[in-house]
Amino acid sequence: MILNTLPDLLTLSILAPFILRIALGLISINLGRLKLTEENEAWNKLFETIKFNPASHFVKGMAIIEIIGGLMILFGAYTQIAAIAFSILFFCETVLEYREESLEKRNLSFYILMLAISISLVFLGAGAFAFDSSL
Repeated sequence: MILNTLPDLLTLSILAPFILRIALGLISINLGRLKLTEENEAWNKLFETIKFNPASHFVKGMAIIEIIGGLMILFGAYTQIAAIAFSILFFCETVLEYREESLEKRNLSFYILMLAISISLVFLGAGAFAFDSSL
């Protein structure tokens, strides 16, 4: 029985969370930036639709969480805490997208993938090249 096809690569497994962290951080920073710029009006309408008023405060709050959390994830500072926040955030966005597909610009699979990466980082930690290891 073969357990792993390429067992020598397992010595580099510390890089897996690092790769996930970089992807999640960069995408989250971009999502936050979009909420403050090009997609601001659409997100305001979304929050007004679900009766979260004043919508502009919620949109700015989400954008700030995504940008600051994205930077934390990117640099590996308090990665698990930021990943928990992103897990909650992307779970809510997944539910919103599932209930009303026309409200958001991305599809359901995007939010499920972001949720899966966030939850993975909660359990895996920051991985290589992170400030968490020195905190």
